[in-house]
Amino acid sequence: MELLSDFLKLIVPAGLVLYGMYVTVKLLLEREADRHRFEVKTRYTETVIPVRLQAYERMVLFLERISPNNLLLRLGGTSTTALEFQQRLLQEIREEYNHNLSQQVYMSQTVWDQIQGAMNDVTTLINQASGDVNPDAPALDLSKRIFERIIQKDRLPTTDALKAVKEEIQAMFM
Repeated sequence: MELLSDFLKLIVPAGLVLYGMYVTVKLLLEREADRHRFEVKTRYTETVIPVRLQAYERMVLFLERISPNNLLLRLGGTSTTALEFQQRLLQEIREEYNHNLSQQVYMSQTVWDQIQGAMNDVTTLINQASGDVNPDAPALDLSKRIFERIIQKDRLPTTDALKAVKEEIQAMFM
């Protein structure tokens, strides 16, 4: 019996010491994991967020550049016939799109779909307006017809996509 009592006197304190060491090591490892997560999050904030903001800025610029108002003013004197002007407008939209295609990885699929929809709406608007004009007519006639169609719809094709991009940017900081 005395042997069992001596054995318990050794085992109980040793068990408590082992348990205390276990708890201490566990807390230490949890704190280290938390610190590591915090460092990763900080690095993410320092590197990824500026890149994402730059992508959003580029897409806002893209939408502004393909907006019919800006597109027509920028390219107004580059063609002589309506057909040439239509081709030049569509080429400019394709080039802008291809230049910014990689930016989709930094934004949600919903916003990217709206950006593509806006680009398709502008393309459709140009093609429909050019269908109303004789291909040999002056380029100015096509510009007028595009503006008339915008006035009829009472909204620019890029408005909703711009709004979606701005809302997603604001959501990043809330």
